[in-house]
Amino acid sequence: MYESLLTEGSPVTALSASDGARASSPVGLHRVLEPSGDEVTLPQAARRLDARPQLWPDEVRIAVETLNLDAASYRQLAEKHSTDGRVDGGAVRAEVLDIIATRGKMQNPVTGSGGMLIGTVEEVGPDSALGLHVGDRVATLVSLSLTPLVVTDGLERWDGLSEQVPARGHAILFGRSIAATLPDDLDPRLALMVMDVCGAPALVGRVVGEYAARGVAPTVAVLGGAGKSGSLSLAAARAAGAGRTIGVVPLERERAALEASGLADAVVLADARSPLGLAAAVESAGGPADVTVVCVDVPGCEQPAVLATAQGGTIIFFSMATSFAAAALGAEGLAADVRMLIGNGYVPGHADLALSLVRDVPAVRELFESRLAHETAGSDA
Repeated sequence: MYESLLTEGSPVTALSASDGARASSPVGLHRVLEPSGDEVTLPQAARRLDARPQLWPDEVRIAVETLNLDAASYRQLAEKHSTDGRVDGGAVRAEVLDIIATRGKMQNPVTGSGGMLIGTVEEVGPDSALGLHVGDRVATLVSLSLTPLVVTDGLERWDGLSEQVPARGHAILFGRSIAATLPDDLDPRLALMVMDVCGAPALVGRVVGEYAARGVAPTVAVLGGAGKSGSLSLAAARAAGAGRTIGVVPLERERAALEASGLADAVVLADARSPLGLAAAVESAGGPADVTVVCVDVPGCEQPAVLATAQGGTIIFFSMATSFAAAALGAEGLAADVRMLIGNGYVPGHADLALSLVRDVPAVRELFESRLAHETAGSDA
C-alpha cells in the first residue's frame, strides 16, 4: 500500500530530467529535497522542499493571497520577538520570511506547525484529481508545514502583529492535498479563520454523536471556549447532543463574551495549565467532563485536562502546543482511564460543517466577526 502511494504517477513533463525530475507522488515525496536518498521522508517531516512553480501532472499551483499562521506558531514567534509586552512585528516578519526561504514551506521549527492559506488557482496539472479549475478562489485544508511555498513580495503588507498575513507568491498542492472553494456569502478573511480550525468541530460532533447514539447526553468541557476552534466546538457539541457544555477561558473579557453568546451552559474562569484549578473550575460547573476538548495554544494543559475528565471519558487534543508524551504518561501516572484523541485537522465534510455552524448559529458568527474586527483594527493601528 505505502509503496504505491509513494511511486504512483507519471514522469514529470514540465521539468526535465536534468532538473532532477523524478516520478511524481500523490503525497508529495518528489518535492522533498532534504533529507534525500535512503533517508527521504514525507513533506511535513522534511527539512526543505522544492517549491519551484513548474508542475508535476497531478499537482495544482495556487497564487497566494493570504497566509494564516496557526495560533501556536504565531504565539511562539510573537513571544520570541517581544520586549516588555510589545511585539516587534518587523522581527516576526523577517523570521517568517527566513523560514519560508530556507525550508521551501512555512513550518515553525519550534512548534513544527504552519497554518493554511487562501489564493486563486493558477494552473492545474492534467492528472489532478482535486476537482479545481483555473480561477477558483480556494482555501487549502492542508498544513503550510507540508505545502511547497514561495513568497515574492517580502510580506511588505504585513506588520507582523496578526496571524493573517497578506502575501504574494505561489504554493503547490499535491495529488492527495485538500482544498475548498471559498463561499460567496462570507468575507474571505472570515472563511479563512473558519477553515483554519474546521477539523475541531467535526471531530467533536462525531465523538459527542457516538455518546448520543448510546443514549448518553455527555457533559462537554472546552478549554479555550471563546476562541475560534473552541466556539465552533461548543456549537458542534450542542448540535450533536451534548447534555451540558462548559466553556473554560483564562480572561474575564473572554468570559463575558462567551457568557453573552450563550454557546455554553456554564462559563468558568481558569488557567488550563493548573491541574487542581482547572479540575475544580470544571467540577463547579457540573463536571467532571465526559468529553474534554483542548483548544488552547499554550503548553502544559495535558495533565490538567486529564484531571478534569471523568473516568472512562474522552479527551480531544487540538492544540499544536500539546506534548503527547506528557498526555499519555500523565494519564498513566494519574491512573486515569481516559481515551485520548489527536485532532488531525481532517474529518470528511469538516469545512462544510464549520461553515454551516457560522451561518446557522448567530453567536458563533458574532464571535468570529468580532475577532476579525479586532485583528483588523490591530493591524491598521
